[in-house]
Amino acid sequence: MTTDVAAVHREASFHAVAELLMSAGVAGVPVVDDDDHVLGVVSEADLLTKAEFKQRYYGDAYRPPLRARIRHVAGVGRHEPAGETAGDLMTAPARTIAPMASIVTAARQMDRHGVKRLPVIDADGRLIGIISRHDLVKVFLRSDDDLLRQVKNAIRADALGLSVTVAEGLVTISGAFPEPSQPDTALRLAQGVDGVVAVRHSLT
Repeated sequence: MTTDVAAVHREASFHAVAELLMSAGVAGVPVVDDDDHVLGVVSEADLLTKAEFKQRYYGDAYRPPLRARIRHVAGVGRHEPAGETAGDLMTAPARTIAPMASIVTAARQMDRHGVKRLPVIDADGRLIGIISRHDLVKVFLRSDDDLLRQVKNAIRADALGLSVTVAEGLVTISGAFPEPSQPDTALRLAQGVDGVVAVRHSLT
């Protein structure tokens, strides 16, 4: 996750939100209260309901992305034109995730809810970071040497005499276990290492 999070208070003005989106180069930011509890997310699509945003920041010829146009026509995430603060304009409740959640869980949540980012919150609901689709993709750019170390540690390969190789994120494991349940456990552990694309094996 990214810990340096661009966020806005629920009382932030429309212009403050728009300026932050432009200056930070992001399409959406979490909205928080006085104690940094995440209340919702305000995005470019939320601001597109106000013609002023389009005219000031993009010009009359601007056409929003297809997803935003569909959201606008369908009324998804729309707000009353009178909304002038982040709290008025945000989509709530926010889709959030815990810091210990797996990369797979984050990816599934983004896909299920059609969002590009998830605020990361602590046990009290306070904002501590954000994870985006870009962050998820970066995980799969980890070096093979890094993945090899992680996988070998996870399955205790050296102690069990297992052979492990990694090529472009593809893990291959071979060897023998004394207990019949151990190969399945080793495969699950290897597949659970962030950045592993797939696992092949010849375990007995």
